[in-house]
Amino acid sequence: MIKLKKEDEDKLVRHLAGLADDADNDSVVALFADGESNRPLKIFLEEDWNKSFRENETGKADIGHLLDHIHHEINLKKTRRDSAILARFSSLYARAAAILLLPLIAFGGYFLTRDKFRHDGQEVVSTIYAPQGSRVAFNLPDGTTGMLNSGSYLSYGTPFTGNRDVDLRGEAWFDVSHDKKHPFRVKAGDISLTVLGTSFNVNAYPEEDYVEVVLKEGKVSATHPGQKDQIEINPSERLLFHAGEITKSYADPVKYSAWREGKLMFRGDSMAEVARRLERWYNVRVEIKDKEIESYSFRGTFEDDQLEEVLKYLCMTSPLKYRIMPREILSDGTYSKVTVILSSK
Repeated sequence: MIKLKKEDEDKLVRHLAGLADDADNDSVVALFADGESNRPLKIFLEEDWNKSFRENETGKADIGHLLDHIHHEINLKKTRRDSAILARFSSLYARAAAILLLPLIAFGGYFLTRDKFRHDGQEVVSTIYAPQGSRVAFNLPDGTTGMLNSGSYLSYGTPFTGNRDVDLRGEAWFDVSHDKKHPFRVKAGDISLTVLGTSFNVNAYPEEDYVEVVLKEGKVSATHPGQKDQIEINPSERLLFHAGEITKSYADPVKYSAWREGKLMFRGDSMAEVARRLERWYNVRVEIKDKEIESYSFRGTFEDDQLEEVLKYLCMTSPLKYRIMPREILSDGTYSKVTVILSSK
C-alpha cells in the first residue's frame, strides 16, 4: 500500500497542532492542492480518522438537522466558484469530508476550517467553526480547552505561546490553562476579556448585538472602548453589554454551561429569549405572532428532545399554540429554514 511520506505526516501533525512554520504550512497547502492524484494523503486521512473514531466513540446521535444544513450549503456553493487551486483543494477535501467531517459532527469531535496564511509575516490564523445545530470541542495549543456552540467561530494566531489572544463570534465555554506571564485574552464584539486560569462562558453572536459573560471560577476583567476602567467579574456573576451599557448581576453558571452537555435549560426565561435559543439549538426560524407572548416566562430542561416535543411542552405550560412551516426552495437553489410560528390560543 502506498503511504504518505513520514516528513509529510509530521508536517500535517504540526500544522493541525498550530506549531507549523511557513515552510510546513506551504507544504500542507501543496499536499491538498495535488487533488485526486494524491492517494497517499487520502489514505492517511482515512487511517487517522478511523484511529480517532475508535478511541473517542461516544454513541449514536440524531444529525438530520446537520445534514439539512450541509445540503443547504452545497446548493449555495453551486453558485460560487473559487480559483483553480482552491477548487482542486475543495474537490479532495469534499471526499475526505465524507470520511472525516460528518462523523466528527455526529460524535462531537473537532471541526477545523482551513488556515488563513499571512504572507507578510510569520503568523498563521486558524479558525474553529461549529456548524449550525452542532457543538464542537476544541483544544488550543496552550492547553486551554472548551466548546463552541452552534454557528460560532473561534480564531487565533499561531504560534500561540507568547500571544494568547483569540477572537470569538458566537458562544463558547473556556477552561483556560493557567499562565501568569501570558494572560489569555478574548475579543468578543466590542468587549475585551483578560483571564488567567479560569472557567467561563461567553455569548457574543454579532447579529444579536450584545455580549454576555458568565463566570464559573477564577477572575475575568473586561474592558470596552467607552469605559475608562476595567470591570472585574467574580464567580457566579453575569456581565451583560448591550446598547452601550454594561450591567452585572448574579447568575447560576450551571444554566449557562448546560448546553455543553446537550441540555437546553430555561430558568424563568422570557419567550423572546426562549425563541432566540430555539433558533440556535435547532437551526430554525421562530416567529412570534402576538406581542404579549414575549413576556411569558418558562422553566424546564430538555435533553435529546426533538423540536416538536419542546414546543408541545411550552404549549402545555402557557396559553399559546404553534405551527411548523416546512422548508421552501429559494430562487438561488438553496432551502429556507424551517419556520416555527407561535401565537396566542
